[in-house]
Amino acid sequence: MASRLVSGLAILAGVGLTLGGAATAQRTGRVRAVFQESMSARAGHPADPSATPVRAPGNYRFSFVDDGLTRDYLVHVPRSYHGQPVPMLIALHGGGGSASFQADDARYGLISKSEAAGFIAVFPNGTSRFPGGMLATWNAGTCCGRAQSSNVDDVGFIRAVIARVERQAQIDPRRIFATGMSNGAMMSWRLACEAPEIRAIAPVEGTDNTTFCRPSHPVAVIQFHAANDPNVPFNGGRGIGLADTDFVSVPATQSKWVRLNKANPQASRVLTVDGAYCDRHAAKPGGAPVELCVTETGGHSWPGGGSQQGRKQPSKAISANDLMWAFFSSL
Repeated sequence: MASRLVSGLAILAGVGLTLGGAATAQRTGRVRAVFQESMSARAGHPADPSATPVRAPGNYRFSFVDDGLTRDYLVHVPRSYHGQPVPMLIALHGGGGSASFQADDARYGLISKSEAAGFIAVFPNGTSRFPGGMLATWNAGTCCGRAQSSNVDDVGFIRAVIARVERQAQIDPRRIFATGMSNGAMMSWRLACEAPEIRAIAPVEGTDNTTFCRPSHPVAVIQFHAANDPNVPFNGGRGIGLADTDFVSVPATQSKWVRLNKANPQASRVLTVDGAYCDRHAAKPGGAPVELCVTETGGHSWPGGGSQQGRKQPSKAISANDLMWAFFSSL
């Protein structure tokens, strides 16, 4: 079956498990509208179940059965792609979101960044009880939702997605990266622990809540977190959202990965701007760097992005997309 171009990745939207502050009636109406839009879009653009080669720029949707579950992923191929080996960025949505929500350029800007930097962006969909794939979660260790409680093999699924895209397009195997928002950020930490294909990760507003971590090689890290994040608190513990989790703190996560990556225990400040800073633990021989970028404001959102899931407006002090890609490109 020929792969079908997905027009308008941004027409779908998700509602996060960590959503707070909106009235129940408004939230229910928004979920209903999003669900209807999702089902309509999927009916109009059925997914290709085959790993059909992707030879032209555009947006594609694919599905396949993994571990007994039908799973989806979206692929954005930039206009600069002409069959040459390019980097791949795995972008993971937040808990209660969807692949289409993460691919919404007005919110996250990853499609625009793919066009500017020339990488192929891949948006897998988490586990959802809904046929539209909405309100999905990832099994990131101690979080979140149905994926975690059912012990879904999301590492196996994402590794299968990587293998499929490597067959579908020309991917540089040395430049496979992962990022994610909230529960998706937590999943990126798990990939760093268990998926040897991953070279580096850029988690946004999600800490390392894995229960097992033994990377086969050092995995470079650039982490983004707001000091005032109420959902995944900077200093750990329970947030205001629905996730029933005591989150690991940002400092504990950094300390863990400095050790795992054999990075310099002493951090150096590499960026200072109004409202944000970045500190880097440089790589020692045979290791990988670990960097942390902190924004003063923005709460539980994507720095430099648009409004996301009814949360506070993101910090505009830095762009997570620009900083993560500069970091990836330096490796």
